[in-house]
Amino acid sequence: MNLQELLDKQHFYDAPAVVAGLSAARVRSVAARGAVRVSPDSCLRIASLTKVFTCTALVKTMRDNSIPLGTPVIELLPDLAPDWRADVRLTVEQILGQVSGLRESVDSTALAPLGDGPHALQEAARLVVGTGNEHEPGTRWSYYNGNYILAGAVLAALSDTSYERAVEKTLLGPWNLSRTSFDAPRDATTGWDGPTELPQLGYARSRRPSGGLWSSVPDLLAVGEGLLADRALLDDIRRPRTTPDDPVVHGLGWALGPSGQMYLNGRLPGYRAAMLLIPDKDYVSVVVTNQQHALHAAARVLSDMQQPLTNDDLATAIDRFAA
Repeated sequence: MNLQELLDKQHFYDAPAVVAGLSAARVRSVAARGAVRVSPDSCLRIASLTKVFTCTALVKTMRDNSIPLGTPVIELLPDLAPDWRADVRLTVEQILGQVSGLRESVDSTALAPLGDGPHALQEAARLVVGTGNEHEPGTRWSYYNGNYILAGAVLAALSDTSYERAVEKTLLGPWNLSRTSFDAPRDATTGWDGPTELPQLGYARSRRPSGGLWSSVPDLLAVGEGLLADRALLDDIRRPRTTPDDPVVHGLGWALGPSGQMYLNGRLPGYRAAMLLIPDKDYVSVVVTNQQHALHAAARVLSDMQQPLTNDDLATAIDRFAA
């Protein structure tokens, strides 16, 4: 497979930077294209691919502390009990699997007044559980960033530190992810909306567990390789948590394809990112770009890369996933 050819034949809406990577049995290939200086190590916002880090760090932390994924969230965040209006049976497994049934009323506008202080994430979690449930937990899949706000708060509580520090201690350090951070690196790649270069904006601390990271293709490949190397962790994450009536098959943090693929995408103004694993083939692939209209092309590249292994066309599924 010529990764550069796959990348070059797609129309990325004149994206100034596109980087794609493939790891097959830990043998890596990386290709890049763009009108600006772009390299395999270029750092871009990865938006909802951040959920991979939040989910992996939390599942790993719970396993290391012998805490079942079916533990009710309220038991792990007892400080929120006075304001808890959600179903008390709501579990960590259900929030990571996007089957919480929570009322989806906490958005970026509601979170903006919380600022970026050390208690912003805790207060965001308080707002999420204070809205109650719209559906019984475990009965309906719906993609809601509030689930991952809660997950980040649980990770911080179990680690007795901030969410950011917990991710660093659990994943970024041990897995040598030196190009992944919540703060923009000095050589951060600027995002674009069509022909317009966008200013570099911050990302609210209260929302970071759902989409706050910067990263590079080699670091994202390393995350996938780390998951593939820990089969018990991977099996916990990729087991479906949805019902046959749900619009997608979903594990913890990942949508699941017909041949065992795990995939998701990320969207923020100026950036698109998408990632795919095939655990039984020891396979990881990722595409990141700084053009917000380029998700369709990124999804096509990911699908074309994996299709010789599965015979599945996943471009539409990856493109339409709800991130």
